[in-house]
This record gives sequence, structure tokens and C-alpha cells, in this order.
Amino acid sequence: MASAAKKILEEHLTRGTLGQGKEIAIKIDQTLTQDATGTMACLQFESMNIPKVKTELSVSYVDHNTLQNGFMNADDHKYLQTVAAKYGIKFSRPGNGICHQVHAERFAFPGKTLLGSDSHTPTSGGVGMIAIGAGGLDVAVAMAGGPFHLKTPKILGVKLSGRLSPGVSAKDVILEVLRQIDVKGGVGKIIEYFGDGVKTLSVPERATITNMGAETGATTSIFPSDDVTKEFLKKQGREKDYVEIPAGTDEDFDEVVEINLSKLEPLVAKPHSPGKVAKVKDLKDLKVDQVCIGSCTNSSLKDLETVAAILDGKVVNQNVSLTISPGSRQVLEMLSESGALKKLLKAGARILECACGPCIGMGQSPPSKGVSVRTFNRNFEGRSGTKDAEIYLVSPETAAATALTGKLTDPREIDIPEIKLPKSFTIDDSMIIEPAEDGSKVEVVKGPNIKEVPVGKELEDKITGIVLLKVGDNITTDHIMPAGAKILPLRSNIPEISKHVFEQVDENFYKRAIENSGGFVVGGENYGQGSSREHAALAPMHLGVKAVIAKSFARIHKANLINFGILPLEFSDPKDYEKMGVGDEIVIDGLKTSLTSSSNEMTIKARGKEFKLKHDFDSRQKRVLLDGGLLNHTKKTAVKTDGNCFMQ
Repeated sequence: MASAAKKILEEHLTRGTLGQGKEIAIKIDQTLTQDATGTMACLQFESMNIPKVKTELSVSYVDHNTLQNGFMNADDHKYLQTVAAKYGIKFSRPGNGICHQVHAERFAFPGKTLLGSDSHTPTSGGVGMIAIGAGGLDVAVAMAGGPFHLKTPKILGVKLSGRLSPGVSAKDVILEVLRQIDVKGGVGKIIEYFGDGVKTLSVPERATITNMGAETGATTSIFPSDDVTKEFLKKQGREKDYVEIPAGTDEDFDEVVEINLSKLEPLVAKPHSPGKVAKVKDLKDLKVDQVCIGSCTNSSLKDLETVAAILDGKVVNQNVSLTISPGSRQVLEMLSESGALKKLLKAGARILECACGPCIGMGQSPPSKGVSVRTFNRNFEGRSGTKDAEIYLVSPETAAATALTGKLTDPREIDIPEIKLPKSFTIDDSMIIEPAEDGSKVEVVKGPNIKEVPVGKELEDKITGIVLLKVGDNITTDHIMPAGAKILPLRSNIPEISKHVFEQVDENFYKRAIENSGGFVVGGENYGQGSSREHAALAPMHLGVKAVIAKSFARIHKANLINFGILPLEFSDPKDYEKMGVGDEIVIDGLKTSLTSSSNEMTIKARGKEFKLKHDFDSRQKRVLLDGGLLNHTKKTAVKTDGNCFMQ
């Protein structure tokens, strides 16, 4: 018997054979885009001149840029709605919910593959899918019928035993995984959950765990599809979608980590990394200014019914601002029907719309030097909108207890009422718009903020430039391309958004890049950790960044750099990192020869000395880089048939 992940990968192989590190390509059944990354993905798809998406299902969600301060976000939403109607994409309207929550409820399908332009796409792995986050251009290619290319991941099995105790939840499970393997322990791996403890976890609990598996750097995370999955799909009126996919056993995995659910305690991730995990009880005197409950990690009906039950008949501490972001309209409607919404309101909670909201920096920034306790998945510095705030990540139970006391509180110190969910869920898909029957009659509407897609140039044999910036370990995509209410509306305007590249790290980066016609960036370990936002590669490409030289890279960002023709190169000797600095001139000669050879090393010159760099580009990635990026490469290699095209 194979693991669930291996079984699905084998069934979807279009090129290559499974083998650790071997290049493979897999067929993509479904795609998911959202308004922060999806606008550019749709512009890229349009540029391929294909009349209709070729996937079984593609859904466009509006959930990130819902704070409509000015015309820009609203214009993007109109563009997304019209482009969806024209090209055969379902459109989830603003207010219908967070993409991952809605997709798990209405579309996630056991045994299928899903590629999403959001790093938390693995949420649907809780339903037994191979659901992978990727850059928008990779998703656009999948919408056009192309496969998704990756190196065969290792399968890391997480063996669960026992049962969660009252006050301990699924969030504590994934925090324990992060405690054990940290923020890069999942790189090059799929995390698969198995063991007797699996059957004790509901699908929403499984989705919490697979969602935040992205913070380990994993390709994706997956649970088996079993009777629990079947029951969830039945409640959603989708029992016909059920497919049994058994979990693997110990011998099916390359590595195994064991977690006894019965022994888990409430955990917390401290600033400024999801991997800085401690026990809640060890930080019990921490005073808190704000509590935010929701996000794609913890906004299910079970999560918010639990919070409402804890707050019932009580009032939030006078020094705490509490916000609630329901994950979907379905969740909000059912909270209203059960009376839980009234409990939350009477307790003093501020109810936000069904969207990402504070998680992506869209409102509810904490006060200066404030402490915010959140049920979200990321606590990177500045992501909340307040650079000197301290963000702690916890479970809904811990968050609710903290909101009542005004200090970080172990929920086991209070009563945790048992929650019984209804036997069926409220089904209303009226906020999901079907595409037009004849897309040729639909006019795509583009507002003035939507600019043309930048396209890279073919790689030159010799590149030169200075080191524009040197950064340390675990630089995130938030550091490279900030999010938040100020910058997210510029996602479809690359010339304008490029002015904000690295501004949290060095406010003069843009000016220096323009004055020097681009150059190089030097980084430490795990460069590009975090979001799938391709703008963290696309905007630097626009500024002329030619290569990033680092000790190591995060998976999605490395792929995005390649997609936009920027060379992600690693130090052969990590000690050489110390020998390069801002202003150093770098010369890389013989690039074309190097990328067409079998060698994975190249020699560069910096400070007049030679340095050895390495890479692990496969043959396809080399061709993409030589062509100046994936968009150029796709147009060059796509085969035309009767006005359509398919990917070689």
C-alpha cells in the first residue's frame, strides 16, 4: 500500500517517474486564484490567447483586497468578474468568504489535484487532495492546460495517536509540528498524516493543520479520505464527491514524526516567526491589547461556535479589542441561525466581513508596540501593519480565553463547553457566479490601474551589476514585497508597486536599483519564506534584478524567481556569504554555456575574486531561464491546434 500522496501523484503523472529529487510533471484538475495574486495570473492567462480554461474546475475568489479605499480594488474585482465570465471560471463574489474555507466547503475533491496562487492552498489537503500553492504564472499555465512541474518530494509521515484534551485543538497540533521541524523542515517534502489519531479529527480540524503546514516550507500536506471525510461532504450536500483514499503506514514514508494528541498542551508561536513555539502557560503574564480570531486557518463553524460558547454571558476585557472574521458566508449564516453570533456581539466582539482582513494587513493594525494575539498562520514583522507590534499565534480557544482576561491565558484554566455541530450545513451558492455560456460575447473590463504584464528578456551570456542589498536568514516575501491596505491595491500595476520593493528593509532600495539599472541581491538561509506572491519576483525583475545569491531558498519563491528569469543561485561555500557586501560589483560570464552544460556549478567574480556558486536547475528550468521566464517559454513552446494551444 502506498501513501495517499504517492497514490495521487502517480495517478496524475504526465512526465517523469516518482523518485526522490527527480523532475516530474503532474496534471492539474482544479485551480484557485484570489484577487491579490489572481489579477496578474488572469492577465498572464489572457496573454496566452486561449479561449477557455482547460481544467476541470477553476475558481476566482475575491477575499484579500476587500478594503475598497479608492477605485483600484473595485476595478480589479470588476476585471476578475468579467475575465472569469469570458474564460470559463467560477467567480466567488466579495463577501462570500476566504478562498481556502470556501474551496474546502464547496469544491475540494478527494484524490484530485489543486494548484492555487496562494501559499495556503494546501488547506484542501484536509479533504484528501494534493493541493499545492504556487506563483500566479504557474497557475495561469495550468489554466491553459499545462502540467505543474516539480521535483519529487520526500513524504514525511506524521503519526498521530491518542485524542485531543479539552482546551487543546488542531492549531496546537500544527504548532507542535512546527516546534519539531521549524520553518524550513518541510522544504522538499509532502507532510502526510496517519495513525489512529487521525480519525478523531474533523475535516475543519484537518484543514487547520494542512493550512499551516505551509509555514514549514512543505510542498503540501494531506490527510487520508475516510469516513470522517465522507461525513463532511455529506453535510455539504456533496456525498457523491467522496472517494476513499487510505492512509499509508510507517514503511510508506521517508521519515516519520510521532505526536501523541493526548499529551499536547496549548501552544503559541512568538514574534516574529511561526517556528518560535512555546507553551502558553509559560507566557501567562503577557498583557494583550488585541485579539483577532479568523483567517483561513481558524475561521470554520466549529472554531467560531467554540469561541462563542467560551464568551457566552461574559464581556471582553476592557483593555482588549476583539475581532472576528468568519471564514465564509456559510459560517456566518450558521452562526446567526444557532444564536452564536448574538453571543459574540453581546460579548463585545467586532464582527468583520468574511475575508482575510487583518491577516493580510487589511485593517485592524495593533497599536504602537502593541501585543496582538491571533489565530492566523503568520506573524512576520510588520505584516500586521504596525512594524513594532508583537504578534502571537494561538488556537481559537486560547484566543477566546485571552480576550476575557486581557493576558495570554491557557484555555484549560476556564470551562470549554462541548460543541455539537448540526447534521447538515446551510447550502447557498448564490454568491458564486457561473461563467457565461458563450464567453466570446463577454467584454473584459480593465480599469486605469491595470497595466500590461511585464515580460522578461532572453538571458544574456554575461551579466554584471552591483550588490544592491544584503539581507540575513528567513527573509520573507513580506520583506521583499509588503502586503497591507497601502500596497495590495497595486498588484495589477507593476511599475507602481515596484516602488515598494524591500522598503521595510531599506527604504532606498528602489532608488538604488533605478540608478544602477538593477543588479544583485545577496541573502542568507531560506530566502523568500512565506507567501506565494509572485510580485516578490516580478517587481524585482521590473527593477532589473538579475540574480539572487543566497545560502538557500524557500520553494515557491525560488520557482517564482525562475518563472521571471531571475537566477536563484546558492553559495557553494556558505562562508562566502560573509565576503560579499552592498556595492560590490559582480560579473557572471558564460551563462548560456553554463546552463546548457550538465554542471550544477558556476564561477563568478566579485571584488576581483572568484567565487563558486551552485544550483539544482532541471532541464526545463534551464530552458525557462534562457528564454527569459516562463511566460516567454510558454508562448515559445505551446503547440497551436485549431486556435487553441496545449503545453508541451
